[in-house]
Amino acid sequence: MRTLQFDVQGLVRAIAHNHSNDVFAPRLKEDQWALLGAYLQPLALARGQKLIEQNAEDRTVYFVESGQLAVHFEDEKKRLRLAVVDAGSAVGEGSFFTRNVRSATVQAASDCRIWSLTPIRFTELTNRQPALALEIALALGALVSRRLANRPRRVAVT
Repeated sequence: MRTLQFDVQGLVRAIAHNHSNDVFAPRLKEDQWALLGAYLQPLALARGQKLIEQNAEDRTVYFVESGQLAVHFEDEKKRLRLAVVDAGSAVGEGSFFTRNVRSATVQAASDCRIWSLTPIRFTELTNRQPALALEIALALGALVSRRLANRPRRVAVT
């Protein structure tokens, strides 16, 4: 992963163009997006690069601006592809909420632009902008709920 400077408006556009049931869709105003952007870290992933390792102890949540991420459960025999996460959605929300280890491996199926939100930065956001933090948590919770209600998508909760 390499760190880049890019504008959070790319993420806003990706969310606006994602009309699937798997969209991360917080109800934020333009100034709130700008505030949120200050708490996010932009990342670029090359195709094939891993973002999340199964069983890792990490609670970072990631928002996909561009590209596709493949979610895989790995066993001792082979890798089984479980889901694809598109631009305008998120991954890592399962561990973000539960504090459990990662349930699957996530890697770039194409070149991707990603925004990360670590637990430490979310805590800072909660302390400084509680209404904004609540909206992010509610939007992530809604995404988890939709994925859990859709049997094939349940495995995307990482």
